[in-house]
Amino acid sequence: MSKERYIAAKEKWAEKQLAKGFKPRDTAATDRLPPGQKLTAGFPVLDLGVQPDIPLAEWSLTLDGLVEKPAVLAWAQLNALPQVTDVSDFHCVTTWSKYDCEWSGVAFTTLFELVSPRPEAKFVYFTSYDGYSTNVPLAHCLDDDVLLATKFGGEPVSREHGGPARIIIPKLYAWKGAKFVKTITFLAEDRLGFWEVRGYHNVGDPWKEERYA
Repeated sequence: MSKERYIAAKEKWAEKQLAKGFKPRDTAATDRLPPGQKLTAGFPVLDLGVQPDIPLAEWSLTLDGLVEKPAVLAWAQLNALPQVTDVSDFHCVTTWSKYDCEWSGVAFTTLFELVSPRPEAKFVYFTSYDGYSTNVPLAHCLDDDVLLATKFGGEPVSREHGGPARIIIPKLYAWKGAKFVKTITFLAEDRLGFWEVRGYHNVGDPWKEERYA
């Protein structure tokens, strides 16, 4: 599926949900499975129709913006940082969820400490090698289950699932976790990302059903 057709399909899907009278909930649900979601044993693949093939020797991650110590990490440098493993649930805005996903990589808090964001930094803007982008309040990124994942189930994150490295933010819908991540920029003001400018919710809390603006 081409990038344009995929975008059009997702926008049409969102329009249909909005036509049904959907709106975010005032009070968050407390069940493990967020409202409107269905469990899957598989792991569907959703992207922009582009899965960049990035040789590890050419891959790098740029951390910049309102930071005291901007950095550009090569693959070996990223993997030399402390590594963590976390098991969490995965919730896609297209109404499927997958329980007990085991991700390994570098905790976002480690990257935060590495570059020392300035006090005025309140938002994080992610961009990807496929042209994708998304925005997340910094406070959400500092949860202890947020990480830059390089492994899934003990194996390298596959290209179809956003490898060699992707962001995982379990408490938000999965579109907030950028695949093929390339840059992490710390900002004082919010900047809408790829789906956010197309009508998706700016926060994306699954338990509040924050799917669309």
